[in-house]
Amino acid sequence: MTETPHRHHAIDYIEIPVVDVAAAKQFYGSSFGWTFTDYGPDYAGIQDPSRGAEVGGLAKTDAVRPGGPIVLLFSDDLEASVAAVTAAGGRIVNGPYEFPGGRRFEFSDPSGNELGVWAAQT
Repeated sequence: MTETPHRHHAIDYIEIPVVDVAAAKQFYGSSFGWTFTDYGPDYAGIQDPSRGAEVGGLAKTDAVRPGGPIVLLFSDDLEASVAAVTAAGGRIVNGPYEFPGGRRFEFSDPSGNELGVWAAQT
């Protein structure tokens, strides 16, 4: 069994919405020394060299929504996580859908906070 840096239902990834990916890479790279993996013009993964892992991303959007970055949890079983969120009173606001590397969904908690959950491709 291969060890994974991901833990079930732990905070795993922070996605920062930006209106200009190139400008955001310049800003965060210059400010904090962050490095990136480009996934096309609309997305850049944020690398954490100390962990050898991607810990977040800069996601192109037309406008930054209230609430700022989206917090992503990791799941060993995405469908079970969808069921648990809805059973607990959450509302699925997007997905589940596929993306390069896996599947994910976003949900709204009873207070209106939006978070996401992702699972690796199997």
